[in-house]
Amino acid sequence: MASFSERKKEAAPLEEAFQELLKAYRLEGKYREKSLIHEWGELVGKTIADRTQSVFIKDKKLFVKLTSGPIKREIQMNKSKILQLIEERFGKDLVLDLVCL
Repeated sequence: MASFSERKKEAAPLEEAFQELLKAYRLEGKYREKSLIHEWGELVGKTIADRTQSVFIKDKKLFVKLTSGPIKREIQMNKSKILQLIEERFGKDLVLDLVCL
């Protein structure tokens, strides 16, 4: 049976292989988009996540459908901060704008 340290060493090559596979099939962008959508709640916090009805990306724009007017205004006022967080976490040029619906 492999020890914990051996498993840790195996993780890096597996992650590398996964990244190479994404590159080979040109799926890096789609993977990052899906990761962002999946992690939206973690990125913005529980209060905003609880009032988010849907999140999707189209033409490098992140669309967020919210159920609360005050939360919508809060996001619009902090749009540049949110876009900066997205860029730091998911890389440049994934989304260029944030649209609240």
